Amino acid sequence: MIQPPIDRPGQQLRELMAHGIVVMPGAFSPFSALAAVNQGAEAVYLSGGAITNSLLGVPDIGLATLDEFAGTAARACQAAPVPMICDADTGFGEIWNVRRTVIEMERAGLAGIHLEDQVNPKRCGHLDGKELIPADEMAQKIDAAVDAKKDEAFMIFARTDARGVEGPDAAMDRARLYVEAGADGIFPEGLVSEEEFAAFREAVDVPLIANMTEFGKTPLISAKRFEELGYQVVIFPVTALRVMLKTLQEFYGDLLETGTQESWMEKMATRAELYEEIGYRDYDPTQ
Repeated sequence: MIQPPIDRPGQQLRELMAHGIVVMPGAFSPFSALAAVNQGAEAVYLSGGAITNSLLGVPDIGLATLDEFAGTAARACQAAPVPMICDADTGFGEIWNVRRTVIEMERAGLAGIHLEDQVNPKRCGHLDGKELIPADEMAQKIDAAVDAKKDEAFMIFARTDARGVEGPDAAMDRARLYVEAGADGIFPEGLVSEEEFAAFREAVDVPLIANMTEFGKTPLISAKRFEELGYQVVIFPVTALRVMLKTLQEFYGDLLETGTQESWMEKMATRAELYEEIGYRDYDPTQ
């Protein structure tokens, strides 16, 4: 049922991390976040790429705005009462933009965000051709983000894309610098082996996010294995969107070819199941 965001979501996320790895299904809307929670998710990740793809129908190249991200986050936090981390791209600009990003994202009801060290417009973290801002400029962004927090428990994760540009050693050097600047956690993007994930765990002593995306540079690794490697969070950012897209393509193709949805009736949620998912009875004044 629609409700105010949960109290101190950052603290709630920290408590979850203290008890084991937090598996965060990727969501891109209030409805997808709610569906994840209804299946038992204790926390949710809002993917910038998936939000951009679903909201605008365009690639993840920095076209979505802070208002669009924060608005999606706010509505998701009202629909699904669990801690959420949201992608905040490059902070939507420079130092003052980063400060405003933190203010708006925290006000949305999130547990935290991550900021990346790419130039704007950014590229998907598992594509080649990325460019980075200087490490000291990113450190200044992190410092500004931390200073803008209202609740000290709100989490600022620094994402570094340096592995694919400057190499793993440089990426770990950047991670250490970002921790010195005040980052609450590190998100090493584009790692290519368990050994590299383990090296990052040795490099910094803060919570770590593992990105378990598909069809990218990272091999498929289980949440249990990431926990053994010392990671606190594992995200599956675009998995649900990809599953949805495949189903939509197959359904629309079949519908346009046959002119009927008859063969799909057993594959879809019923009206009752849809109403149960969104808590329809909670809104009925006669109940």
